[in-house]
Amino acid sequence: MGSGKVTTGSAPFDFQGKHVTVAGLGVSGVPAAKALHARGALVTVVNDGDDARAREQAAGLEALGITVRLGDGATLPEGTELIVTAPGWKPDKPLFLAAAEAGVPVWGDVELAWRLRGPDAAPWLAVTGTNGKTTTVQMLAAILKAAGLRTAAVGNIGVSLLDAVLGEEEYDVLAVELSSYQLHWAPSLRAHSAAVLNLAPDHLDWHGSMEAYAADKGRIYEGNKVACVYNVADKATEDLVREADVEEGCRAVGFTLGTPGPSQLGVVEGILVDRAFVENRQKNAQELAEVSDVRPPAPHNIANALAAAALARAFGVPATAVRDGLRSFRPDAHRIEHVADIDGVAYVDDSKATNTHAAAASLAAYDSIVWIAGGLAKGATFDELVATAAGRLRAVVLIGADRALIREALARHAPEVPVVDLDRTDTGAMLQAVTEARRLAVAGDTVLLAPACASMDMFTNYNQRGDAFAAAVRELRA
Repeated sequence: MGSGKVTTGSAPFDFQGKHVTVAGLGVSGVPAAKALHARGALVTVVNDGDDARAREQAAGLEALGITVRLGDGATLPEGTELIVTAPGWKPDKPLFLAAAEAGVPVWGDVELAWRLRGPDAAPWLAVTGTNGKTTTVQMLAAILKAAGLRTAAVGNIGVSLLDAVLGEEEYDVLAVELSSYQLHWAPSLRAHSAAVLNLAPDHLDWHGSMEAYAADKGRIYEGNKVACVYNVADKATEDLVREADVEEGCRAVGFTLGTPGPSQLGVVEGILVDRAFVENRQKNAQELAEVSDVRPPAPHNIANALAAAALARAFGVPATAVRDGLRSFRPDAHRIEHVADIDGVAYVDDSKATNTHAAAASLAAYDSIVWIAGGLAKGATFDELVATAAGRLRAVVLIGADRALIREALARHAPEVPVVDLDRTDTGAMLQAVTEARRLAVAGDTVLLAPACASMDMFTNYNQRGDAFAAAVRELRA
């Protein structure tokens, strides 16, 4: 660790005396700067922002002898030999264009973590996809722990991979969530096994096109050793497997909500079954768990469980650990979370459904819905979502800046569905939305917050939006 020379998992890179620029402070930039400095690199941190938080972080780094430039993230520092960037920095930033012209490589924090792994480092089981990543990685970690393995859920889930790789705690295997941003900047990553859960248009302003977005997601399969896990219902994920360059013997393993074929995991009569990691896959199947072991047992969450089970089985985990891990798992807040029942109506918070793909999965989980939707559309269109869900909608309550886009789609594809359009963005808007939803609902309905939009027009984030929904429901119940 102290030599400064990295030789594991990729080409060696001797950091001693090298001029390395770290782009961005925050969750990834600060540990990256410290790790590089500890290995003898001459580190300069550049950051677009110059607020109180950035100045506080800068002071801590400068005390170690690290140079920090606040409010200037566009200029390539003279002599830079490597850039390590925060994942959210767009590839078309002037800093990276200058780096390309100068022949300077750019890594993300995931690439740095991969390069800094020790010779006996824990293998990575990696997950990406437009939706469901965090839940799947948490399910995977629960299953691995149930098998008695030392593990952690890390990466885009909020726990720095650098901290996991360089910390004192030893792991047998890591459950790693990776975003398309992180994968874009991680050319050397080679996972034990990996899964792409689904693909739908998202972050296209960052990637430039759907093709570029899919290609970055597909990087997760490069060099896989045991299994490339894909979604049978989403052909684009299987196409990425076909295009990947993997180690000899690595297999494509599908997951499906239907009856699985050979080399697949699926569902048979309420049982999650494995026909991929068994002897004689043509004839045999291994029962893993019951659908009722998955909470909540919504279709998209069962798909998450199957993907997690596939990765765990690829690592050799026994069937009993899949069952026990799924039984012990509890999803994070605001992910299709049941808040309360009032007068026979269920109130469900899926504020995390910030795009149309996630909202479609949420809407598919219920038969009769009063839908609370709207927010920042981020360039999305809603015709396909509304047309698919129209038969399940009893009524719709619209909130947020871009609610007119959803209202227009409803007029085209579900004109008979009652719509309440709330023209307000103050803190009381959610209470009014829930009150209107309660007025429209009847016993047996589900009032579902699945906005299909980002939250920042009215709330700090989707967590605050979900909290506001839950608080409004509790107020009505009281």
